[in-house]
Amino acid sequence: MSIDTFAALRRHPNHSLADTATKHLENDLSQQDRDVLTNAAKKVSTHATVGSVVGLGLGLFAAIRLRQNRLALFKSFRAAEKPVQIVFEGGRTEPVPDLTPLLKPTPLGDIATYLFFSAGGIFVGGETGFLTGSYAGSKTITKDPETRQRVEEAFRRFRVDLVKQQLDELEKGSKTGLAGLGAGDVTEKTGMGGLW
Repeated sequence: MSIDTFAALRRHPNHSLADTATKHLENDLSQQDRDVLTNAAKKVSTHATVGSVVGLGLGLFAAIRLRQNRLALFKSFRAAEKPVQIVFEGGRTEPVPDLTPLLKPTPLGDIATYLFFSAGGIFVGGETGFLTGSYAGSKTITKDPETRQRVEEAFRRFRVDLVKQQLDELEKGSKTGLAGLGAGDVTEKTGMGGLW
Protein backbone atom coordinates (compact mmCIF):
# COMPACT_ATOMS: atom_id res chain seq x y z
CA MET A 1 0.00 0.00 0.00
CA SER A 2 1.37 3.37 -1.01
CA ILE A 3 1.56 6.46 1.18
CA ASP A 4 -0.55 8.15 -1.52
CA THR A 5 -3.48 6.06 -0.34
CA PHE A 6 -4.16 8.61 2.39
CA ALA A 7 -5.33 12.00 1.12
CA ALA A 8 -3.63 14.03 3.84
CA LEU A 9 -0.20 12.61 2.95
CA ARG A 10 -0.22 12.97 -0.83
CA ARG A 11 2.75 14.74 -2.39
CA HIS A 12 3.87 14.59 -6.00
CA PRO A 13 7.48 15.73 -6.33
CA ASN A 14 7.86 15.81 -10.12
CA HIS A 15 10.26 18.73 -10.64
CA SER A 16 9.82 19.20 -14.39
CA LEU A 17 6.04 19.34 -14.02
CA ALA A 18 6.38 21.70 -11.08
CA ASP A 19 8.76 23.97 -13.01
CA THR A 20 6.41 24.12 -16.00
CA ALA A 21 3.41 24.79 -13.76
CA THR A 22 5.30 27.51 -11.85
CA LYS A 23 6.29 29.19 -15.10
CA HIS A 24 2.66 29.33 -16.21
CA LEU A 25 1.48 30.51 -12.81
CA GLU A 26 3.96 33.39 -12.88
CA ASN A 27 3.57 34.38 -16.54
CA ASP A 28 -0.09 33.70 -17.34
CA LEU A 29 -1.80 34.80 -14.12
CA SER A 30 -1.96 37.99 -12.10
CA GLN A 31 -1.08 38.06 -8.41
CA GLN A 32 -4.79 38.10 -7.56
CA ASP A 33 -5.35 34.94 -9.64
CA ARG A 34 -2.40 33.23 -7.96
CA ASP A 35 -3.83 34.17 -4.57
CA VAL A 36 -7.18 32.65 -5.55
CA LEU A 37 -5.43 29.42 -6.61
CA THR A 38 -3.39 29.37 -3.41
CA ASN A 39 -6.53 29.80 -1.32
CA ALA A 40 -8.27 27.01 -3.25
CA ALA A 41 -5.29 24.67 -2.74
CA LYS A 42 -5.21 25.52 0.99
CA LYS A 43 -8.91 24.68 1.24
CA VAL A 44 -8.31 21.26 -0.31
CA SER A 45 -5.37 20.59 2.01
CA THR A 46 -7.19 21.83 5.11
CA HIS A 47 -10.32 19.80 4.36
CA ALA A 48 -8.27 16.64 3.74
CA THR A 49 -6.29 17.09 6.95
CA VAL A 50 -9.34 17.86 9.08
CA GLY A 51 -11.21 14.95 7.48
CA SER A 52 -8.33 12.61 8.26
CA VAL A 53 -8.18 13.72 11.89
CA VAL A 54 -11.96 13.43 12.30
CA GLY A 55 -11.88 10.02 10.59
CA LEU A 56 -9.11 8.87 12.93
CA GLY A 57 -11.15 10.00 15.93
CA LEU A 58 -14.30 8.27 14.70
CA GLY A 59 -12.33 5.12 13.87
CA LEU A 60 -10.82 5.00 17.35
CA PHE A 61 -14.22 5.68 18.91
CA ALA A 62 -15.75 2.80 16.92
CA ALA A 63 -12.85 0.52 17.92
CA ILE A 64 -13.31 1.38 21.61
CA ARG A 65 -17.06 0.72 21.38
CA LEU A 66 -16.47 -2.59 19.60
CA ARG A 67 -13.95 -3.66 22.24
CA GLN A 68 -16.33 -2.73 25.07
CA ASN A 69 -19.19 -4.64 23.44
CA ARG A 70 -16.98 -7.66 22.79
CA LEU A 71 -15.83 -7.66 26.43
CA ALA A 72 -19.42 -7.32 27.71
CA LEU A 73 -20.51 -10.18 25.46
CA PHE A 74 -17.69 -12.36 26.76
CA LYS A 75 -18.56 -11.56 30.39
CA SER A 76 -22.22 -12.40 29.86
CA PHE A 77 -21.28 -15.62 28.04
CA ARG A 78 -18.93 -16.59 30.87
CA ALA A 79 -21.58 -15.88 33.51
CA ALA A 80 -24.37 -17.70 31.66
CA GLU A 81 -25.32 -21.24 32.60
CA LYS A 82 -23.89 -23.66 30.04
CA PRO A 83 -24.60 -27.34 29.48
CA VAL A 84 -21.78 -29.67 30.49
CA GLN A 85 -23.01 -32.82 28.74
CA ILE A 86 -25.46 -34.07 26.16
CA VAL A 87 -27.64 -37.08 26.88
CA PHE A 88 -28.76 -38.97 23.76
CA GLU A 89 -32.00 -40.93 23.46
CA GLY A 90 -30.20 -44.25 23.87
CA GLY A 91 -28.76 -43.17 27.23
CA ARG A 92 -25.27 -42.35 25.93
CA THR A 93 -23.75 -39.11 27.32
CA GLU A 94 -21.11 -36.94 25.72
CA PRO A 95 -19.31 -34.08 27.50
CA VAL A 96 -19.61 -30.58 25.98
CA PRO A 97 -16.24 -28.80 25.85
CA ASP A 98 -15.95 -25.43 27.54
CA LEU A 99 -15.41 -22.79 24.81
CA THR A 100 -15.05 -19.87 27.22
CA PRO A 101 -11.23 -19.59 26.99
CA LEU A 102 -11.44 -19.55 23.18
CA LEU A 103 -13.88 -16.62 23.17
CA LYS A 104 -11.85 -14.43 25.52
CA PRO A 105 -10.73 -11.14 23.88
CA THR A 106 -6.96 -11.05 23.32
CA PRO A 107 -4.52 -8.12 23.22
CA LEU A 108 -3.62 -9.04 19.63
CA GLY A 109 -7.28 -8.78 18.65
CA ASP A 110 -7.51 -5.41 20.38
CA ILE A 111 -4.43 -4.13 18.53
CA ALA A 112 -5.84 -5.31 15.20
CA THR A 113 -9.19 -3.66 15.97
CA TYR A 114 -7.60 -0.31 16.82
CA LEU A 115 -5.25 -0.48 13.84
CA PHE A 116 -7.83 -1.34 11.19
CA PHE A 117 -10.57 0.93 12.49
CA SER A 118 -8.23 3.91 12.79
CA ALA A 119 -6.69 3.31 9.34
CA GLY A 120 -10.15 2.96 7.83
CA GLY A 121 -11.27 6.14 9.56
CA ILE A 122 -8.26 8.05 8.26
CA PHE A 123 -8.90 6.80 4.74
CA VAL A 124 -12.65 7.51 4.68
CA GLY A 125 -12.30 10.84 6.50
CA GLY A 126 -9.39 11.99 4.36
CA GLU A 127 -11.11 11.12 1.10
CA THR A 128 -14.32 12.78 2.23
CA GLY A 129 -12.33 15.85 3.24
CA PHE A 130 -10.53 15.81 -0.10
CA LEU A 131 -13.87 15.77 -1.94
CA THR A 132 -15.36 18.58 0.15
CA GLY A 133 -12.12 20.55 -0.15
CA SER A 134 -12.13 20.12 -3.93
CA TYR A 135 -15.70 21.37 -4.03
CA ALA A 136 -14.88 24.37 -1.80
CA GLY A 137 -11.74 25.12 -3.86
CA SER A 138 -13.64 25.00 -7.13
CA LYS A 139 -16.24 27.38 -5.68
CA THR A 140 -13.42 29.76 -4.75
CA ILE A 141 -12.07 29.72 -8.30
CA THR A 142 -15.43 29.93 -10.09
CA LYS A 143 -16.78 32.73 -7.88
CA ASP A 144 -15.39 35.33 -10.31
CA PRO A 145 -16.00 34.44 -13.99
CA GLU A 146 -13.00 36.47 -15.22
CA THR A 147 -10.63 34.75 -12.79
CA ARG A 148 -12.04 31.38 -13.81
CA GLN A 149 -11.45 32.17 -17.49
CA ARG A 150 -7.84 33.26 -16.87
CA VAL A 151 -7.11 30.18 -14.76
CA GLU A 152 -8.63 27.86 -17.38
CA GLU A 153 -6.58 29.54 -20.11
CA ALA A 154 -3.37 29.22 -18.07
CA PHE A 155 -4.14 25.55 -17.44
CA ARG A 156 -4.79 24.98 -21.15
CA ARG A 157 -1.39 26.56 -21.98
CA PHE A 158 0.25 24.41 -19.32
CA ARG A 159 -1.21 21.26 -20.87
CA VAL A 160 -0.02 22.35 -24.34
CA ASP A 161 3.53 22.80 -22.99
CA LEU A 162 3.33 19.46 -21.24
CA VAL A 163 2.28 17.69 -24.43
CA LYS A 164 5.18 19.39 -26.23
CA GLN A 165 7.58 18.12 -23.55
CA GLN A 166 6.14 14.63 -23.91
CA LEU A 167 6.58 14.82 -27.68
CA ASP A 168 10.21 15.92 -27.27
CA GLU A 169 10.83 12.98 -24.92
CA LEU A 170 9.24 10.56 -27.38
CA GLU A 171 11.25 11.95 -30.31
CA LYS A 172 14.46 11.52 -28.32
CA GLY A 173 13.49 7.92 -27.69
CA SER A 174 13.74 8.33 -23.95
CA LYS A 175 11.84 5.88 -21.80
CA THR A 176 12.04 8.14 -18.74
CA GLY A 177 10.70 11.56 -17.95
CA LEU A 178 7.25 12.72 -18.91
CA ALA A 179 6.60 10.18 -21.66
CA GLY A 180 4.66 7.86 -19.36
CA LEU A 181 2.19 10.48 -18.21
CA GLY A 182 -1.30 10.56 -19.64
CA ALA A 183 -3.65 13.54 -19.57
CA GLY A 184 -5.31 12.25 -16.41
CA ASP A 185 -1.93 11.87 -14.73
CA VAL A 186 -1.08 15.49 -15.52
CA THR A 187 -3.88 16.91 -13.41
CA GLU A 188 -3.21 14.35 -10.70
CA LYS A 189 0.55 14.99 -10.57
CA THR A 190 0.22 18.77 -10.51
CA GLY A 191 -2.51 18.85 -7.92
CA MET A 192 -4.58 21.06 -10.21
CA GLY A 193 -7.19 18.40 -10.98
CA GLY A 194 -10.55 18.59 -9.32
CA LEU A 195 -10.36 22.34 -8.75
CA TRP A 196 -12.65 23.12 -11.70
